[in-house]
Parts: sequence; C-alpha cells; structure tokens
Amino acid sequence: MVNLEDKKLSKNKVYLFDYDAENLEERAVSDINECIPYKATKTVTWIDIDQVPPISFLNELQLGFDLHPVVVEDILNINQRPKVEELSDYIFLALKMFSFDKKTNKAVPEQVSIILADNFVITFQQGVKGDNFENIRKLLRQNKSRVRSFGTDYLCYELVNSIISNYFNVLEEFSSYIEKLEKEMIQKPTPLTLNKIYHFKRQILELRKSVWPLRETIHILERSESKLIKDSTKIYLRDIYESLIQIVDVIETYRDILTGMLDVYLSSISNKTNSVMKVLTIITTIFMPISFLAGFFGMNFKYLPGMESLFAPLYIFLLMVIIFLTMLVFFKIKKWI
Repeated sequence: MVNLEDKKLSKNKVYLFDYDAENLEERAVSDINECIPYKATKTVTWIDIDQVPPISFLNELQLGFDLHPVVVEDILNINQRPKVEELSDYIFLALKMFSFDKKTNKAVPEQVSIILADNFVITFQQGVKGDNFENIRKLLRQNKSRVRSFGTDYLCYELVNSIISNYFNVLEEFSSYIEKLEKEMIQKPTPLTLNKIYHFKRQILELRKSVWPLRETIHILERSESKLIKDSTKIYLRDIYESLIQIVDVIETYRDILTGMLDVYLSSISNKTNSVMKVLTIITTIFMPISFLAGFFGMNFKYLPGMESLFAPLYIFLLMVIIFLTMLVFFKIKKWI
C-alpha cells in the first residue's frame, strides 16, 4: 500500500482519449470532473493515469464512476498480485509490468490496474520512467486502425498485450546479460561474478512469481462469461495466454542456465582448490625424507655415524639432492605433476 499525500495531479500525467471509428478527441486533464461526462457517451473513452493518483482524485473517481472501495484499495496497493475481479458493471484487472534498467541490469516492476466497463477504460500506472502505452496512443491517432473500430474490450486487449510484449523485451535483455555473465565466468571468474549470478537468479524468480498468476488471470479473462468481453476478443486473449506459456518456458530455461552457471563456477573453484592442495601435497611429500635426514643428523648426540668425516655435510647434502631428484622423476613418470 502506498502512502499518498493529497497533492495536485500532474496534468501531463493524465490522458483522455474519446473515440469511435470516425472521430478522436485527445486531451490532458487534471480534474476528474472533466472525465465524468464521458461516462455516458456512446463513444469509447480511455482515461490513462500515468502516476499514483492522490487520495482526493481517487475519491472523486470512486464517486464519479461508482467504483467499489475494495477496487480503490487494490489500485493503491502497488504490491498487488495479478488478479481479475468481475463486478456488476465493470471488470477490474491488476497486472504487473516490467521494464529493464540497463544501468543497474535489473528488471523494474510497475503495478498497472485496468478498469474495463461498457464504454470506458481506466488505466492506472505508477509513473515509472518510460511509457509502454505510447504505441497504443499512436494506433488511436490512426483513422483506420483496428482499435478505433472496436469497443472497450479490444482496447483492454491492446493494453494487456502491450504489457505482455514488454516481458519479451525484458527477457531479450536478460539473454544479453546472461551471455555477458557466461563470458565473465569463463575468462576470469571472481567472487563478484558469483554474486552477480546469484542476484540475477533472484530476478528471474521474481519475474516468474509475477508471470504465473498473470497467466491464470488471462485464462480467467479469456473464459469469462461477462458481456463486456466479446467472443471475437477472446480469440486475441487466447493468443496472449499462449504467449505467457512461452514466457514461462523461457524463464524456466534461463533459471536452468543460471543454475548450471552456479554449478560450473563452484566446480571451477573446487578444481582450483584441489590443484593447490595437490601442489602442496607434492611439495610436502618431496621434502618429508629430506626433513627426516636433516632432523636425524641434526640431533645433539655426541657420536653419530659418519659425522667424523670432514665431507659429511657434503655427503648429506648430495643425498638430499638425490632423494629430491629421484622423487621428482618418479612423480613425472606417474604424471602427478
């Protein structure tokens, strides 16, 4: 739930489109009272609010468009799971939209709420940087576009489709970033690489948590018996549902790739550790008999065999060298080094 101050709504953040096949009215509004008269028109009206609206605006909107208080609460809840609710006069949709921030390499979530009625559609966005509905506005400005010839249900489809299409854009960016991680892991893996893989895997799981309920939401909408959704539009909704299945498959593939990368990284670290231990073990093994000789002949006894000779230190040194070279040759023959 967001804590809203009762501040003025930015005029360039609320767009009103009223249209039919022949005419289009486009304007920016700052007062909800400017929108209420369009509720009774025979044309299609789309009110797009591209920011979290203040309480006073929502209260006026609730009264002007007869919205249920629970729906208003869901609009304010930016952590709302994707859901669909069919009420007597309208359908409420809560969806999750993602955009990719190339500076942080993170998928940025945005809550999008849609109210679908007989002759109007109201959308609520959080005001995250970027406008994913601009392509729909461009379609509305074209006289012969399909969206101008159909009703509110088709407009709702276009809005949902725009959100789902953005998932593919995010997944495309994910693919590029995964390739970078793979190159980094192969060329010079560091603990930072492991940290990147781990956090990116968490992003994949976060995206997956949003897509699963979204798929169910679209499935419910497609099978809805509400008069607000025509059979001709349900065909398009079915296409969105199939796209979501594809998105889930891609997410699962990426998750498997990242899991494999984690395994490869941990395996490479383990191999490096084993290589170091192998070298240390060989060094210890080679110097063990030498250390024994040094310890034996270094004991503080009055008489030691052979120590009376003037060349005793040289003989002992030569013996150590022979032992060292013999063990070195033996390890080479065994291919241990």
